[in-house]
Amino acid sequence: MSPTAATDTPLPGGNPFQAGPAPAGRCTFLGAGPGDPGLLTLRAVEVLASADILVADPLTAAAVRSHCPAGVQVHTTAALGSGTATDAPDGGFDLARLVAEAVRAGKHVVRTVDGDPGLDGCAAEEMLSCAKSAIPFEVIPGVAQSVGVPAYAGVPLRGSNGTDVRFVDGAALLAGGPVDLGSPETTLVVRTTLGQLPATANALVANGRKPDSAFCATLSGTTTRQRSFTATLATIAADLKAARVLPSPVSAPVDTATSVIAVVGEQVAHRISHSWFETKPLFGWNVLVPRTKEQATGLSDQLRSYGAVPQEVPTIAVEPPRTPQQMERAIKGLVTGRYEWIAFTSVNAVRAVREKFEEYGLDARAFAGIKVAAVGETTAQSLVDFGVKPDLVPSGEQSAAGLLEDWPPYDPVFDPIDRVLLPRADIATETLVAGLVELGWEVDDVTAYRTVRASPPPAETREAIKGGGFDAVLFTSSSTVRNLVGIAGKPHNVTVIACIGPATAKTAEEHGLRVDVMAPAPSAAALAQALADFGARRRDTATAAGEPVYRPSERRPGSRRKAR
Repeated sequence: MSPTAATDTPLPGGNPFQAGPAPAGRCTFLGAGPGDPGLLTLRAVEVLASADILVADPLTAAAVRSHCPAGVQVHTTAALGSGTATDAPDGGFDLARLVAEAVRAGKHVVRTVDGDPGLDGCAAEEMLSCAKSAIPFEVIPGVAQSVGVPAYAGVPLRGSNGTDVRFVDGAALLAGGPVDLGSPETTLVVRTTLGQLPATANALVANGRKPDSAFCATLSGTTTRQRSFTATLATIAADLKAARVLPSPVSAPVDTATSVIAVVGEQVAHRISHSWFETKPLFGWNVLVPRTKEQATGLSDQLRSYGAVPQEVPTIAVEPPRTPQQMERAIKGLVTGRYEWIAFTSVNAVRAVREKFEEYGLDARAFAGIKVAAVGETTAQSLVDFGVKPDLVPSGEQSAAGLLEDWPPYDPVFDPIDRVLLPRADIATETLVAGLVELGWEVDDVTAYRTVRASPPPAETREAIKGGGFDAVLFTSSSTVRNLVGIAGKPHNVTVIACIGPATAKTAEEHGLRVDVMAPAPSAAALAQALADFGARRRDTATAAGEPVYRPSERRPGSRRKAR
C-alpha cells in the first residue's frame, strides 16, 4: 500500500504524509492519440468530462472538445506561448500563466497532446513548470503517433523474429548529431514532415542504411485523409513528386509542414497483406447525408465505419404544430384510456410525444395498457430508448403498407376500445389512416410536428454539391431529393447517387439524376451497406485491372459516368 492510500482507521497522531487539504484545482496532461477520435482511451474521455479549461494541440482539438462540458473554456496551443506573456504569438495568453492562475482558482485544466505526452518535449517542459510551481498534475497516456500510424498503415513494427525497433526524430537526424540506427535489420520509425522527407531519406542513407531499403511514408495517419506511399529510400522523393504529393514543376502548392510517420525496414513488405484501413470500401469518400441532424447521426456513424467522411446537410427542419391543443388532448387521452393502440410512423413522432410527456411530467409508464406499433426498426429503436417495447413492428416491408399487412382487424370481443392514436407529420400520406379504417378502427389522426424546408447550406457546401466535391449522396426519401435540389442545387454527374427505394429513385430520376445504388431493403442501414458494397466492387475492379483507385470526385470534372 502506498503511503497516501486510504485506510479504514486514521493513523495515530494524524497522517504524516498529508501536509494539508489537497488543492481543488489541478492540471491533467492527456494523450489524445494520433488523430482518430476513436483512439481516445476510456480514462481520457472520463477526464475530459470534468474539464473547466481545455488547452489542445490543433490536430485533435475538435475530437477532444466533443467530450468536454458545454461551458468549457477552449484554447489551442497555436494561440498560446510557453514562456512569458510576451512570447505568446498573436497576443495570445501565456500557457504557463494560464495554467497556474486557473489551477490556483480551483479549476481543472486539461492539456491535451497529440499522440502521447511522454513523447512530447513541450509537454515535458510544461510538466516541469508545474512541478516547480507546486501545481498538482497527472498524466494520462495516449496512443503514440509513432505506434498508431504504422498500425493504420498496415505495417507491423516487429515480426516473429523479434526485430529490434528504434524511433528516430527526423529533425535531430538532419541536425547532424550522432544517431544510432542500430543494425541493418533494425526497423526504424521516423517522425518528420513532408517538406523534410527527401532530406531525411538521404540522411538515413548517409548514416548507413542501404538506398534500396524499403520505405513507407504515411501522411495524416489514422484519419480518413491518410495516404501511404511505399518505395525505397532512394526513390521515395521521385515517387512523391510523380504523385504530386511533393512540389514539382507541374504540381499545385502542397503543405510541406504536414506530419509524416515513416517506417524503414523489411517489415514494410507486410503492408501488402496487412493494409486494413486504407482499403475500407468507402475510404476517404466525402458522402453527403441530407437528413435532419438527429436522423443523420446513426447513418453517419455507419458510414464512418466504412472509412467515409460524412457531411450532414439538413434538408428539412422539424417544428411544433401551429396549434398545440390537438396534441394536448391526445396525450390526455393516452393517460385516461381513450386508445387501444398508438402507432408511430417516424422517429420524429416518437420525439414529439416524448417531449409532450416530459412537459407534463410523464414517462414511459404512461403507455401501460396501450398497444404500441412502430413502422420500422429505426422508429422501434427510438421507442426502446424511451423505455417502450413496441408490440408490433412490420415483419416484411418497413413502411406504412407493411405495418398494415400485420395489423389485426378490430374485434369487439377482444378489443375493449376501438380507437387508434396516430401522431405524425403535417404532410403525411393517408395510406395508414385509410387502411386502419378499413380494418374497423377509429383513428385520431393528430399533427404531432411540422416539417418545413431547411435553410440553404453554406456557399462552399452548395458549390461542392454542384461542382463534384462529394463522392456520393444518400437519399432516404423523395422529400430529401426535392429539398436538397431546392436549397442547394443538383449534385454533379460524377457524384454517386444512392436511393433507399424505388419511389425515391423515381423522384431522383425526375430531377435529372442518374441512380447508381439502390438499397436492397427500405432502411438507412441497408442503404449505407449498399453504398459500401458498391465502393468495394469499384475498388476491386480497379485493383484487378492494375489501375489506381480513385474516388468519384477525383475524376476530371465533366467526365461522363459509364452505366453501372
